[in-house]
Amino acid sequence: MEGGRMLEGLRALDLTDRKGYLCGKILCDLGGGVIKVERPRAIRDVFFIAYNTGKRCITLDIEKREGREILLSLIGSADFLIESFDPGYLDSLGVGYEHLRRRKEALIMTSITPFGQTGPYSSYKASDLTIMAMAGFLYLTGQKDGKPVNVSIPQSYLLGGADGAVGTLIAYHWRKRTGRGQHVDVSLQQSVAWFLGTLFPHFELEGTILRRMGPFRYGSENIQRQLWPCKDGYVVFFMLGGLQGAKTLRGLVQWMDEEGHGDEFLSGLEWERFDMLHAPQELIDRVSQPIYEFFKEKTKKEIMAEAVKRGISVCPVNGVGDLLSDPHLEERGFWVYVEDPELGISIPYPSHFAKFSVPPMKRRQRAPMVGEDNIDVYGELGLSKKEIEELSKEGVL
Repeated sequence: MEGGRMLEGLRALDLTDRKGYLCGKILCDLGGGVIKVERPRAIRDVFFIAYNTGKRCITLDIEKREGREILLSLIGSADFLIESFDPGYLDSLGVGYEHLRRRKEALIMTSITPFGQTGPYSSYKASDLTIMAMAGFLYLTGQKDGKPVNVSIPQSYLLGGADGAVGTLIAYHWRKRTGRGQHVDVSLQQSVAWFLGTLFPHFELEGTILRRMGPFRYGSENIQRQLWPCKDGYVVFFMLGGLQGAKTLRGLVQWMDEEGHGDEFLSGLEWERFDMLHAPQELIDRVSQPIYEFFKEKTKKEIMAEAVKRGISVCPVNGVGDLLSDPHLEERGFWVYVEDPELGISIPYPSHFAKFSVPPMKRRQRAPMVGEDNIDVYGELGLSKKEIEELSKEGVL
């Protein structure tokens, strides 16, 4: 549509829980009309508020016969159905993909589950922690001699949700060519494992099993620090040898000299010929110690300001406060503050995942209240306010 948004005029029914919220959010940001379907008396939590922005929300109990009939009516005007129920659950209610396909061949149904619709694990239940462990991610995170450590924010749900959105859009492209919909089956385990791409060539080609290293990384014959403490947090700095790293390391050594932290050993090294990957551990430790002590006396902003000026490859480890005040994100309009009437506060949201020249993406709106749009959406089906009230009393809505 000229001047419209990418998915304008398309509708998605979002029956997911945390595992699939992001899928519907991406479709919504691209201009699709997304209706979040929640169970009656569901509650809004932080995940709901964060990843259901811009959607409308209705309540519906599809375990009741009347609820399933209403769902089928809603599907009549829907292009996409996103769900994250256990495999076989919708089939047991008579509203699985094969049943829906016979009613509406053009429907695209996307299922986002821990292990997919088929396979020996398909019936297993799993939290984000379980998925990250079984996908191999946890094996790589944590201190060198410590236990596996998970990422604070559930990653498998977000990776799987993004994959669900991509799969849905590809299926939509196929539908435009053929007129037929299809079932998109997303396994969260596969979504996480897919991002560990370099892990497997290391094993197959070198026989190397990458392991937890904490703030370090592997060289061929040593380990090297990549996360460095500073006065108010941490910075990331890679010690690279050869021509690639010579400029950075020479610039850092010169800065240290000017600040009274000069080190004759570092000043005398020929960085262009220095092989960081194969250097003995004693040499790596000798190079690292003066740099370690120097960074500890500087703040992240001080390090960044000089790094940019001197062409040193270093970056800060930003926290939430740093991100909210980041001048680059501010200039790009990344943060949008949206009022939430239930919480009575204005919440900062990321604006969109990408910028498009044309058409524009949907303006950021708050996450809906549970059942906020019952009257409007069910009114579109021809239900009167009285009928909606009766169905609500019966626990259908």
